[in-house]
Amino acid sequence: MYIYSEQNYILKFMYLLVLLLPLLASIFAGLFGRYLGFRGATLLTTSSVFLSFVISCVAFYEVALSGVTCSIEFMPWFLSEMFDASWGFYFDSLTVIMLLVITSISTLVHLYSISYMEADPHLPRFMSYLSIFTFFMLMLVTSDNFLQMFFGWEGVGLASYLLINFWFTRLQASKASIKAMLVNRVGDFGLALGVMATFSVFKTVDFYTVFALAAHQSEAVLVFCNVEFHALTVICILLFVGAVGKSAQLGLHTWLPDAMEGPTPVSALIHAATMVTAGVFMIARCSPLFEYAPKALVVVAIVGAMTCFFAATTGVVQNDLKRVIAYSTASQLGYMIFACGISQYTVGVFHLMNHAFFKALLFLSAGSVIHSLADQQDMRKMGGMAKLLPFTFAMMSIGSFSLIGFPFLTGFYSKDVILEVAFARYTWDANFAYLFGSVCVAFTSYYSFRLLFLTFIAPTNAYKSTVKIAHDAPFLLALPLFLLSIGSIFVGYCAKDMMIGLGTPFWSNAIFVLPQNNVLLESEFIPQSTKFLPLVSTLLGAVTAYFFSIYSVNSSFALKQIGFFRQLYSFLNKRWYFDKVYNDYISANTMSFGYNVSFKALDKGFFEICGPTGIAYSFPALAQYWSRLQSGLIYHYAVVMLLGLTMLVLVSSAWSVLENVLDSRILFIYAICFLFYNYYSLSFSDKQR
Repeated sequence: MYIYSEQNYILKFMYLLVLLLPLLASIFAGLFGRYLGFRGATLLTTSSVFLSFVISCVAFYEVALSGVTCSIEFMPWFLSEMFDASWGFYFDSLTVIMLLVITSISTLVHLYSISYMEADPHLPRFMSYLSIFTFFMLMLVTSDNFLQMFFGWEGVGLASYLLINFWFTRLQASKASIKAMLVNRVGDFGLALGVMATFSVFKTVDFYTVFALAAHQSEAVLVFCNVEFHALTVICILLFVGAVGKSAQLGLHTWLPDAMEGPTPVSALIHAATMVTAGVFMIARCSPLFEYAPKALVVVAIVGAMTCFFAATTGVVQNDLKRVIAYSTASQLGYMIFACGISQYTVGVFHLMNHAFFKALLFLSAGSVIHSLADQQDMRKMGGMAKLLPFTFAMMSIGSFSLIGFPFLTGFYSKDVILEVAFARYTWDANFAYLFGSVCVAFTSYYSFRLLFLTFIAPTNAYKSTVKIAHDAPFLLALPLFLLSIGSIFVGYCAKDMMIGLGTPFWSNAIFVLPQNNVLLESEFIPQSTKFLPLVSTLLGAVTAYFFSIYSVNSSFALKQIGFFRQLYSFLNKRWYFDKVYNDYISANTMSFGYNVSFKALDKGFFEICGPTGIAYSFPALAQYWSRLQSGLIYHYAVVMLLGLTMLVLVSSAWSVLENVLDSRILFIYAICFLFYNYYSLSFSDKQR
């Protein structure tokens, strides 16, 4: 490791400029956008992020290719006895890969937004939000400690709220942004607990110290409620809860499809290179901890595989163009997560990088279609667009073929490897992940080809007025699509040997894998039939999509007339009823508890009566009764004093007996039962009214 000294200002400043440029651009565009104008704000933000990309390329050459890891100690932050958290930045192979992905995709999204959002009167504010989003993501991936990473983590959540809710006059956009914020708060709570547990065990939050001590603390335990738990397992599961929220894994995934209410460039930035990949990055960064917590890895693999299957099955029945791609994102994130769950972090990060290019291409191509068809997003009201939008059709086809893992495109070199290493890892969780992942290949192929057929090839169902004004992408829309298409074709082939080749020194100490968990070599010698299975599944999905979308359109309608398939379609189309369960059994009961018990029974009831206000009102009423005791006769006072002294002696002598009878736990259970009884009785009385 090479630590830049304070005297080496130029090199130190160059690395810090990667973060500083988007931050300054966001501040200037946000505060002075009315003076800069549309052109000034777009030029400032786009050029700043592009310069960050150029510096990231220099950092990639120096850190990843030359093998010089860089650590910058910037300034102190928290200094309190043993708790020492500073502002510091750590650049290793994992960091610079993320820097390249974030800055390149963000630059193209900024460039795309100039044309896509040109009619919006609040364009400077939009560009400011994009830049602050990029800054927080860069802060997240360059942090050298858990606390600073948590700062970037929360900043990304804030920026996503602002971007999804950019059109704040739209009710659905406002609801989607609030939903994204609240769902992510659940995951962030788990991540915060994980950081606290890490400090409790390791007495520090610095990455290098924690990772260096991981093997030494592999048998450490945490005691909770007099029960011992394996410390690293608890820490890793809590950290994974944060990843579940941010990377939209099963259980906390519900915010992701609704995030489509924001502008299309926002969807591309959130889903391709930034927010949703933060969970995958965090798991890869914490690989030394996860390697010594095998039970946590099992949880990661199972949740990732189930997310992959859930999102793929839901995507096959979606009709909104952007929602199909959104569920595709969730499915691909499932692949990345379960690759990390079987200890193949390098393969997961490789798929993360490849996925960023073809998923950004898909979203921006979808934006081009929506832009040309007067904001129409329903695929059933499109069709025949290949003749009107030939360039967009070509770009969407490249992105879709790369997504399904068509041979020799970018997606092929990472997606197939994930399935191969899952097959070569002979454990039950890896077999479970391989089974679900293999099935999802067919679903991915089906909904990708269905999207192409319904949008571009099938007979048109679009309105005549819409077709009349349809036009292909202008230059500023087309240039980012063209550059992303190059990445979607060649990046996987060019980077495969460097990133996941056998014996490559690329990752150095950035990712740690125990020798017995590394199965990349074994995956090269699995049966050829297993290696060809994804290709067969892809062709099967394509043929099925052609049959139902082009050859025999009425067949899908006939299937829906059968009771079982109608129920299955409804089940999948309504997202496995996750939203209904959350609304009916969690949100509704929580709101009812908050109003009936917390507000009516406690705040407006108990606390008002027993609080200062209640005592102030009741004291004068009691005073008239107390005044009668003031008779002025000495023997009355003597009797009261004697009774009081007698009661004091009795209570003091009986306290040892009462101590055994009145257990504090019994009183706690009684209080809980009283609250629930009060809650249900109030609910029952409200229903009777």
